[in-house]
Amino acid sequence: MTDQTDSAPQPIHLADYRPPAWLVEEVHLSFDLEPTRTRVSSRIRFVPNPATEDRAFFLNGEGLKLITARIDGQPVEPEVTDEGLTCDVPDTAFTWAAEVEIDPSGNRSLEGLYMSNGIYCTQCEAEGFRRITYYPDRPDVLAPFTVRIESDHTVMLSNGNPGEAGTGWAEWHDPWPKPSYLFALVAGDLVSVPGRFTTKSGRGVDLNIWVRPGDEGKCDFALEALKASMRWDEEVYEREYDLDIFNIVAVNDFNAGAMENKGLNIFNSALVLASPETATDADYERIEAVIAHEYFHNWTGNRITCRDWFQLCLKEGLTVFRDQQFTSDMRSAAVKRVEDAATIRTAQFREDQGPLAHAVRPESFVEIDNFYTITVYEKGAEVIGMLRRLVGEAAYDDALRYYFEKYDGQAATIEDWLHAFEEVTGRDLTQFKRWYSQAGTPRLKVHEDFDDGTYILDIEQYSPPTPDGSPKEPQVIPVAVGLLSPNGDEVVPTRVLELTEARQRFEFHDLGAKPIPSLLREFSAPVILERTPGAEELRFLLAHDTDPYVRWDAAQRQYRDGLTAMITEGAVPDAGLIEGLRAVLTDESLDPAFRSLMLAVPGAGDIAQHLHDVGQVPDPTSIHQARESLIVHMAEALSDDLANVRDANSVSGPYDPGAADAARRSLANRCLSYISRTDEGAAARAQFEGAD
Repeated sequence: MTDQTDSAPQPIHLADYRPPAWLVEEVHLSFDLEPTRTRVSSRIRFVPNPATEDRAFFLNGEGLKLITARIDGQPVEPEVTDEGLTCDVPDTAFTWAAEVEIDPSGNRSLEGLYMSNGIYCTQCEAEGFRRITYYPDRPDVLAPFTVRIESDHTVMLSNGNPGEAGTGWAEWHDPWPKPSYLFALVAGDLVSVPGRFTTKSGRGVDLNIWVRPGDEGKCDFALEALKASMRWDEEVYEREYDLDIFNIVAVNDFNAGAMENKGLNIFNSALVLASPETATDADYERIEAVIAHEYFHNWTGNRITCRDWFQLCLKEGLTVFRDQQFTSDMRSAAVKRVEDAATIRTAQFREDQGPLAHAVRPESFVEIDNFYTITVYEKGAEVIGMLRRLVGEAAYDDALRYYFEKYDGQAATIEDWLHAFEEVTGRDLTQFKRWYSQAGTPRLKVHEDFDDGTYILDIEQYSPPTPDGSPKEPQVIPVAVGLLSPNGDEVVPTRVLELTEARQRFEFHDLGAKPIPSLLREFSAPVILERTPGAEELRFLLAHDTDPYVRWDAAQRQYRDGLTAMITEGAVPDAGLIEGLRAVLTDESLDPAFRSLMLAVPGAGDIAQHLHDVGQVPDPTSIHQARESLIVHMAEALSDDLANVRDANSVSGPYDPGAADAARRSLANRCLSYISRTDEGAAARAQFEGAD
């Protein structure tokens, strides 16, 4: 048997990070584009890195045919392998020049430079640039790029600002130092949907969305979403765009949703193109969110990038948090927070409980592509949210200003990020850092007592073992709590309790009666709350709580418990749940989108997971029958209210994908979904036949 040990991929460890031996002062690239034989000429100015005495010279390169190589104009013969090349170099600064040949049409990896239906396109994150030319393809090597493109295509784009151009050629210059993973090039017969944005300092920025001919009419919403993102980032984070032009290209064959390349974002067409004839409200909201996410990377990812790929959560967690804030401001904040919490509670918690559980910042990886996960992205965003909750909004804003000023143009780490907060707030975040290093989901056990006007919460935290075998130490957990009186008044508004020990006691004094606790408001931490409130308490929270997340959670628990009883005991639908939902449905003070969300019965997968958790064997047929029975019962019991609310929220006139009309359509169509269970589909048929 052949020993495969030596050929097996070896893990890369965070602890083994070493600074690059050589830094790059400037990069000049020239592309002579041909489908099967593209020539790429590079001229790169290298300087010794004063942070290390190592002077080994290695350039990454994969699938390249080296034509020539020179150092300071003199030919050299480097040693070339499948991973890159090495070469003897001077001890001082020098200019490396090389010419390579690549095959874009034969590149099926969709990494590096490839062709998509006749369009040249790049994708370089995480390690795709090494398929374009020989280079230190790592995120901590930053340099300004100047690019020349020669091609028969009418449109030739790269990062930065446009330079000179002529028939068959164009030049681009990006003055902001960037790592190679942010390099982008597009060439093809495309058309532009143009726009214009004026920054808060009065600079004009040209905007373009580049698409294939015939798709121009599907870009208006994406263009307005880009403007809204630019305006929001100026107003909320004080971040102004820093180039003269911003380009977005829509490509059909793109192996990611979108990519934040400096000044030239490349998108999958599905996340740019939309028309009322084919796109849903959810499609429009998704386009708005993804365009915002990639634009926000201009500062949190591009101007400040990550030192190494272990710091992926630094750029992605922060940018996801920012796009969540944006969507909350543009649309329903209550619905957005509940949806994000639901994603964590289902998909991310399951990842934490499975064999691939990993920390927000992993300690090792074999392939970095394996860590573009919900833990790194969405849990990474939750960690940012917890930090903001702990230090307060004003201190968060101050710390971000300091972070942007201190690390602009650098490749940063989680330590740098937390240090910025420590400098501004004076807090010691050593324990908080465990959120980045400990895998798994903390669980909270809550014990309560009431004595002579004093309400006591005794909270215990623990984390189950994960496959990595790492020790689980107490974490800093912000537990947002409110207290309600028996008549529904809020006697203690939201207070953030800082849980730092394995077990802590919190007291609330001078209360006239034992309160009903509203725990983990706003889903203040990605933890599992091991507390089982009774049916009466859940009904009370559904009817009276002021926090949308807790109110939604109370409804979900009642849905879940009721369906479980129907499946395992043959119980009938819970009348208390129906009445609570009636109160939500008819409460015109609530956002229509939130009312719609509250009427959504948990899916079969969620019910199956709960049955498994309580020791039952999930049966798909029984789950389906119980859900159908509950839905029909809700439709019958709420029939008059459903009809009235649907009529009140029906939207007429030209289609508008904006938040207000989308929220009303969501509620009206939710009502219709129930009405259709009792009228043999007559209302749905009428709506379909009357649709424009």
